[in-house]
Amino acid sequence: MGVLTGLEDLLRACAPRVLAAVTRRYGDFGDAEDAVQEALLAAARQWPAEGVPHDPAAWLIRVASRRHIELVRSEQARRRREAQPQDPPPEVRGDDELALLLLCCHPALTPAAQVPLTLRAAGGLSTAEIARALLLPESTVGQRISRAKQRIREAGARFVMPPGDELGARLVAVRQVLYLIFNEGSTASSGERLHRVELSAEAIRLTRQLRDRLPADGEAAGLLALMLLTDARRPARTGPDGALVPLAEQDRSRWHSGMIAEGVAIVTDALRRFPVGPFQVQAAIAAVHAEARSAAGTDWAQILGLYTLLAAIAPGPMVTLNRVVALAEVDGPEAALKALPDDDHYRVAAVRAHLLDRVGEHDAARAEFRRAAKGTLSLPERRYLETRAG
Repeated sequence: MGVLTGLEDLLRACAPRVLAAVTRRYGDFGDAEDAVQEALLAAARQWPAEGVPHDPAAWLIRVASRRHIELVRSEQARRRREAQPQDPPPEVRGDDELALLLLCCHPALTPAAQVPLTLRAAGGLSTAEIARALLLPESTVGQRISRAKQRIREAGARFVMPPGDELGARLVAVRQVLYLIFNEGSTASSGERLHRVELSAEAIRLTRQLRDRLPADGEAAGLLALMLLTDARRPARTGPDGALVPLAEQDRSRWHSGMIAEGVAIVTDALRRFPVGPFQVQAAIAAVHAEARSAAGTDWAQILGLYTLLAAIAPGPMVTLNRVVALAEVDGPEAALKALPDDDHYRVAAVRAHLLDRVGEHDAARAEFRRAAKGTLSLPERRYLETRAG
């Protein structure tokens, strides 16, 4: 199992770089994605028996390039590409994955198509993982990805950096996609592990690239700061047995001080120089948590104010729920229970359980903890909620 998991992680890490290189070389994103998938399948079959090559990405690029030529060869394509089979395979370039992100967020696609396509191509997530992240049926996500690739082909989209007047329109979707990738790595939506470090690390790497490329984008800076400040707490979020440790009970000496310092500096600078955006506000909330030396020393009044601001500029169910948590710390659990939304999501049930427990309604809290446990596919989360119910 360990060998297979290591191979899966390696293929996942290589896939976006390989796809970017093959797309840049041959131009057709849809055929390139198909060719890369076949190369990944070939690696999954051959490498366990033959060993992992010295340069896995180069091996995958060569195989995908050959398969791409086979896929597109026809009488017309042969006349255009007859000299290409002898060309050297393309190399990975530093800005390839950023260009791939922007291609997946082409204006010919709706946001509903941009997000799953980018998660698949640049994030390396499976269709099932994307479906869980977006709270959609797996079949729906698969159809959206297929239609999105076809739409890109029909639109004649090229693998180039978009002009300035198009760039801004694509950045909103790009940032949201990177945030979803990070969240899937930071708190996996299913499985035995709470964290999938390869995904959160990839999201941070791509967001650094985005910020470096677009230094005047305050929301790219805010997103990077949010990721750093959140990931800094990862070492303390699980115990030795892999059990989830809630924020209030974490050993803060295990938090990564370097990442916290970098994240605080980035969001402080962004809030000073750019118009305020949702990711900057979320990063500011994470910074308040990170700078508190203990749970008791957390400035909950400031956090409540920031969530109120966030609800005004980017309202959403999770913003509402997190604001309720902050409200409980400032005005008490009774006030928070009155403000809690009537929703069937397991996270709402978990918050309701905590609040009921605090006001002494332990039987009702136990029932809510159990209901929340049934709603999550994450085994660490489920075990934690079941433990609280017990």
